[in-house]
Amino acid sequence: MTETHAKGIGQAMGSTAPPITPKPAFAQTDLVALSRYFLLRMLRNVTSDGYVIEDPVSPDVFSKAGCVIAAPSYPANTPGVDQDYVFNWVRDGAITAIEIAFANLPPVSGGGVPTLLDYVSFASICQNNAKSSASVTLGHACFTVSGEVRPWSEQNDGPAIQSIALLIAYDQLDSATQPLAKRLIETNLSYLLQVYQNMTANLWEEYVGYSFFARAVQLRFFREISSNSIGVSVPAGVADAISWLEAQLATHWNGQLYVSILDAAAQPGYDANIDIICSVCYGGIDPTDTKILATAAILKSQWADPSISTFYPINGADAGKGLGPLFGRYPGDHYDGDVAFPVTGGHPWALCTANFAEFQYRLANAIEARGAIPLDDLSKPFFAGLSIDGSTSPADAASALRSSSDAMLRAIVYHSDHYELSEQFDGTSGYEKSVRNLTWSYAAFLSAVRARSGIAQAAKPADPGKAKAKSSRSLASAAT
Repeated sequence: MTETHAKGIGQAMGSTAPPITPKPAFAQTDLVALSRYFLLRMLRNVTSDGYVIEDPVSPDVFSKAGCVIAAPSYPANTPGVDQDYVFNWVRDGAITAIEIAFANLPPVSGGGVPTLLDYVSFASICQNNAKSSASVTLGHACFTVSGEVRPWSEQNDGPAIQSIALLIAYDQLDSATQPLAKRLIETNLSYLLQVYQNMTANLWEEYVGYSFFARAVQLRFFREISSNSIGVSVPAGVADAISWLEAQLATHWNGQLYVSILDAAAQPGYDANIDIICSVCYGGIDPTDTKILATAAILKSQWADPSISTFYPINGADAGKGLGPLFGRYPGDHYDGDVAFPVTGGHPWALCTANFAEFQYRLANAIEARGAIPLDDLSKPFFAGLSIDGSTSPADAASALRSSSDAMLRAIVYHSDHYELSEQFDGTSGYEKSVRNLTWSYAAFLSAVRARSGIAQAAKPADPGKAKAKSSRSLASAAT
């Protein structure tokens, strides 16, 4: 038998030896410093002229520069998983590009940031291929690594969030790429003005109807394009679109929560749906809306309250460590990330948890800025879960919200596989499952850390002076 190391570090070998291993120091982890490491992890899923990947199902088909793959996992390299994520989803690519734009990557001499230049080029390839296709629209959601149309659904949040990403990245593009980005935005704008009132596939690609998330992202884009400073002409219809979307989003309220999708035959247990919270992170939804807070309270309880049937056992174990909770998509979820066919029960997702943390960070920032807590009968259950009431000061409320979100991000770190983030965590054991190294998982963590540090989320503003000031954004500044 080999004895345990004299300092008690490392596992002793032998049938009777106690397992002694270093304890993870998740409580000491600097979230800002770790986010820079996650940025590097995320960038591994973005191709370039020097980093080229082969399509795993189409030999001799290679990636074009600027392709953001959802994950490097496909059945042949991920045993037990039949899902292929080596494709470019418009939404995932845009969310990733936003984080690249905020990362303060160095530009090439006399030019822009290479990764962003590549992103714009690839987006243009995909848009042109969609335009020339007789079977898809400009809302087509998914493309191959070479930019060809992949048979998939039409999702009209995609052109909106892509345009938001291009607006944010615009001042980091070179003089040759800026006109291309502008044309992409103008084409998306023209398309969205034609379809924003239509049904579309929802965030989780499961139903076609009137999606809260799609409407929220379209609303944000229309608002931001209204004050753009890059020379995109604003059609008169944009103002009408903003008013219409604001009114229609209000119709998703059912008296208890915001409903994820209207006029769709959604399965039982589709609400409360985390895509409402995702709409705060990526769309034009105010985190202080007390109906959002009522929805958030239900979301949290359905996975963190042990008296509710959808409770994740791992959240009970984590609570004893001061971690979590972890969040899933919706209580009736039947996709476990491993196989396509439905299974019983869902699991928590890294991106869902990070988005909820970001929502609370944004709420904390808003409370500090306004000097008031949005406390009413609708929001009381949410704030009660954080021991916040009418006697709590705005500063203390903001502090409680940030501490709560920190515990959620630390749960993601604790359950990561050596800081690699998959799509999901097992709801009982906490071990990672589903596809490995999901790009959106990293991007969501980065976005949450930016919100924690109060770094602006808006696209390029109309005031050139503001635009100049915003160019100093970086993850490094979050440490100050």
